[in-house]
Amino acid sequence: MIHTVRIDDTTRNGKKILSDLRRYRKGVEFENPADTGIVPEGYVSSVDFRVESRKDLDQICKKHGIL
Repeated sequence: MIHTVRIDDTTRNGKKILSDLRRYRKGVEFENPADTGIVPEGYVSSVDFRVESRKDLDQICKKHGIL
């Protein structure tokens, strides 16, 4: 049976769990979105990020009278 688990690596427990799992060579596999092509929910491409951040920056500048 294969289990999908989400681990928050910003917490102390999450970091410990990940370091423990990395010691095992068989039976544990880490998926890399770059390799699998499956993009996690909430991720955007660099092009989309640039477009959206530029819109946000323009809005802030207009709000404060910079543009």
